[in-house]
Amino acid sequence: MTAADAPDQTYLPPALRPKLAKLGIQHLRDLLLHFPLRYEDQTRVRPIAELVAGESVVVEGVVEHSETVFRPRRQFVALLRAKGDDGGNNFAPRLTLRYFNFYPSITQALKIGASARVFGEVRDGRYGLEMVHPVFKKAEEVAGSDHSEDRQEGGKDSPSRRLTPIYPAAAGVPQAALRTLASKALRVADWQRDLLPRDIIAAASLPGWRQTLTTLHLPTNGESAMALESRSHPAWRRVKFDELLAQQMALRDAKALLAKEHAAPVNASGLLSTLLRQRLPFRLTAPQERALTEALQDMARGQPMTRLLQGDVGSGKTVVAALAALAAVEAGQQVAFMAPTELLAEQHFNKLSHWLAELPVTITWLTGSLPAGELKAAQAACRRGETHIAVGTHALFQKKVNFARLGLVVVDEQHRFGVEQRLALRSRGQADTDRVLAPHQLMMSATPIPRSLAMSYYADLDVSVIDELPGGRQPITTKLVSEQRRDEIVGRIHDAVRAGAQAYWVCPLIEESEKLASQDIELQNATALHGELTAAMPDVRVALLHGRMKADEKAAIMADFAANRVQVLVATTVIEVGVDVPNASWMVIEHAERFGLAQLHQLRGRVGRGSVASTCILLFTDKLSDTAKQRLKVIYETTDGFTIAREDLRIRGPGELLGPRQSGLPSLRYANIEEDIDLVEAARDAAPKIEQHPDFNKTAFLERWIRHRVEFAKA
Repeated sequence: MTAADAPDQTYLPPALRPKLAKLGIQHLRDLLLHFPLRYEDQTRVRPIAELVAGESVVVEGVVEHSETVFRPRRQFVALLRAKGDDGGNNFAPRLTLRYFNFYPSITQALKIGASARVFGEVRDGRYGLEMVHPVFKKAEEVAGSDHSEDRQEGGKDSPSRRLTPIYPAAAGVPQAALRTLASKALRVADWQRDLLPRDIIAAASLPGWRQTLTTLHLPTNGESAMALESRSHPAWRRVKFDELLAQQMALRDAKALLAKEHAAPVNASGLLSTLLRQRLPFRLTAPQERALTEALQDMARGQPMTRLLQGDVGSGKTVVAALAALAAVEAGQQVAFMAPTELLAEQHFNKLSHWLAELPVTITWLTGSLPAGELKAAQAACRRGETHIAVGTHALFQKKVNFARLGLVVVDEQHRFGVEQRLALRSRGQADTDRVLAPHQLMMSATPIPRSLAMSYYADLDVSVIDELPGGRQPITTKLVSEQRRDEIVGRIHDAVRAGAQAYWVCPLIEESEKLASQDIELQNATALHGELTAAMPDVRVALLHGRMKADEKAAIMADFAANRVQVLVATTVIEVGVDVPNASWMVIEHAERFGLAQLHQLRGRVGRGSVASTCILLFTDKLSDTAKQRLKVIYETTDGFTIAREDLRIRGPGELLGPRQSGLPSLRYANIEEDIDLVEAARDAAPKIEQHPDFNKTAFLERWIRHRVEFAKA
């Protein structure tokens, strides 16, 4: 702890510090950004006769009876009747107030004949409606203390004319303590200083920072609790804008740091690319040509490229990467081609080996599963510069693997890699006199990124989009089928493969799971299904593929499937990405309700790669959650990757969509990038203007929002 931190820390009660730390509160100033979840209106009095169990309300009345009882445990009980009721009507409604932990001040304040105002949740008790441990105040004190600090149970908390904030809490941290600490933090003027220029705030029609904090922590009963709780209130818009602005500035810093680095310019005649184009059985689409041009223009500069190449499944990203790789090879550079799984990496290796078979290009396969002798030979070839293109998994960037002149790194399914991997890529550049030349990076993703997500989390990257599928592709028909019709589907697949088609059948599990078997859902596992389909289709070959198999086993099975020596491939999600068998035109997904939207879309994309119309059958159970119903509805209604990604973002939120790639980025606590897209755009547009404003202290602003500076800027 620094000396500057010490004064803040002393405000936090020592006994509460470890508990507050669980809420992310290390200093008193952290309370200012620890905003309430909801608010209770303790200002409107409800007649006792109108009370309903389950409501939290304010009630005013006269104490008719009070006593300390010992059944079944020591407790103080008071009976409250409505004002104006003289007690003569025994059938008039009463409210019981019950305290299990109490002080003499409570028994004194709630003595017989006293007037009181209480707030709490109404419950059904043994003798009628009751409140347990309600907040109270003597009625004659209410009018003169509307703006006093809250008092509870004999002086600590009380109803007032302000809405009462209810904060996110942890065990052992009472709401009264959080309210008291927040009030203390609000007294420190420097922490409420508005760090954004006044003219910028006025132009955006946003409230000042001091007003924002006061409104959120101490709202009057004139504020709309609904607007506050739904985060649509102007005060919340100010909070979200500041948070998004800090994120945009941090990403701009990341891009500025990258621009200061050096890379070897890639200037190639295009000879190797021309030779590959002549070998390809297809012509590149206009979006593919555009994406390639953008990448080559980046690579020709002296700064490292960081370009994201995104396109739907089957859009042809790999051939764009291959042509960019050939440009780097022709310029005397080496290329590392990395994929998250060995199966996907091997698919890339086989595809590149086929495309480049007659070109003067050496391709090396490098993964951790290679025999020791082959692994050492591959590492030596990379180190000596004999390898032009190295293809593999993250093993490419282990300390034992060195490149002579690494100029380009291609990363497939980049969202599966974390910031650490990107830092490792940067550090593997080549020496150039007194500086290190960072490699260019081309990152591919078949998970389309919604515009709001790209602006908010990928603003440090240049993006190329392939938004058109190659010609000749047939649309994929998607069908939702109850698992009760499995026998019918087995028959349809059997007929299809006997007619020359091939099929995938995907399961969520490899073998029986005791945990899942104990649930009220029977999951069909891949091992059992393989046996079932083998018995049901004795005249066709059914194979099993899953991630626990050895690399050579998986490779042999995939080779047999690609050559149509296997007609039905039972697999787990190991085939989710990268697998390309044009003759496979049927996809059956077992227990589709258990998969995410992105997974379902990726799996469906394994078919529809040839000239034959394809079908994807989603088998589902009858017991579906609301979320599962939403997912299946989306995947059934559209094949557009961007629409699916947008719905996936709405259903799951950005965290899961982004994957570990974003570890280290300043996460959004308050803004919702889909609901607040207008603020995302406003923050993106305002960031460069505000940074140049003479009255703006960027360091202080980022310190407020990104307290602990992260290393992501270097990634």
